[in-house]
Amino acid sequence: MSTSWLDITDDAAFDAYTLPYGVFSANGEEHRVGVAVGDHVLDLAPLAAVSAVDGAHVFAQPSLNPFMALGPDAWRAVRGWVTELVTEEPNRDLVEPHLIPLTRATMHQPFVVADYVDFYSSQAHAENMGKIFRPDSPALPPAWRHLPIGYHGRAGTVVVSGSDVVRPSGLRTMGDGVEYGPSTRLDIEPEVGFVVGTGSQLGSPVSVAEFTDHVFGLVLVNDWSARDIQKFEAMPLGPFLGKSFATSLSPWVVPLAALEHARIDPPTRDPAPAAYLRDAEPWGLDLRLEVEWNGTVVSRPAFADMYWTPAQQLAHLTANGASVRTGDLYASGTVSGPGVDQRGSFIELTWNGTEPVTLDDGSTRAFLEDGDTVTIRAEAPGPNGTRLKLGAVTGTIVPAPSRH
Repeated sequence: MSTSWLDITDDAAFDAYTLPYGVFSANGEEHRVGVAVGDHVLDLAPLAAVSAVDGAHVFAQPSLNPFMALGPDAWRAVRGWVTELVTEEPNRDLVEPHLIPLTRATMHQPFVVADYVDFYSSQAHAENMGKIFRPDSPALPPAWRHLPIGYHGRAGTVVVSGSDVVRPSGLRTMGDGVEYGPSTRLDIEPEVGFVVGTGSQLGSPVSVAEFTDHVFGLVLVNDWSARDIQKFEAMPLGPFLGKSFATSLSPWVVPLAALEHARIDPPTRDPAPAAYLRDAEPWGLDLRLEVEWNGTVVSRPAFADMYWTPAQQLAHLTANGASVRTGDLYASGTVSGPGVDQRGSFIELTWNGTEPVTLDDGSTRAFLEDGDTVTIRAEAPGPNGTRLKLGAVTGTIVPAPSRH
């Protein structure tokens, strides 16, 4: 673990090793790129200018896209530079004027989302959903063990953590009929999102081994889901209005370089994947998520159980020659586990509303009510047996508009 001349307590937002990137503003100034360390934001733009860092102008931009587009060599160089700034005592006088308390910083969406893809890679989640929605059919779809199933979402409705989520409306069954109105089965999906830094050429698939050449880092994702709308519309083409109204992401992008100690072997796949999906190296990740509903922790899903890895997801996304661009976001799909206390979504946790949960304030919930707040956090193994905090994504449900 990197030691720092900053006074970083155990309960600080981040340590001096993770060093995630975000976009912030303070005192009415322009949005710009910063790095979180302890309970502060390190303002990179003036430091890069003073230090004559190559490409320093990218840190004065209102998104991470220009920096991410520089590629892996630049990512490594900047991470090394920032590490020196916050760990070597002689840099204190240079750095301290550019440390802004997180309490004074306003966080913004960290990157411009080019495209958004959501996968379906938790076997426990897929089986639970199959048992709930298709009790008389096999729990897993026929293709599920052969490829990472996914769908294209809406980039324009991806919002940063802290944004309110308006209850969506749509067509859903009501009794023996079909009516348009606000969703009554509003749910969450705790996921891990991967952010593409450098794009690929149209017509040229990205191999599993090329994952780290293209992916800059990860964010935490809550892919809000209207289960009643989803159930009515999903056959035969899959999610649409039940998913497209909002997807929340954390404001801090954790670089892949911070997760070297979290690498693990992925689960055994049976049958063996097609050649283009075969693992080049272990790129499963030992991440532990925590889901909090109105202040009560209701689930702790483990990302280590995910059947398909992020490298395989990227390889499949491009297997037909589809290209990726700087700012593309693809999410893992709901992170869920076999135990009741590991079920990620509320439809699983309450078994489609038949087994409501009791929160710490004594109230019970089956699905989200107006005013409810959900926060998803995660941590990962770090160097020397430490645990790294990966940030949080939060959102509060507000009522649907009165007009329908």
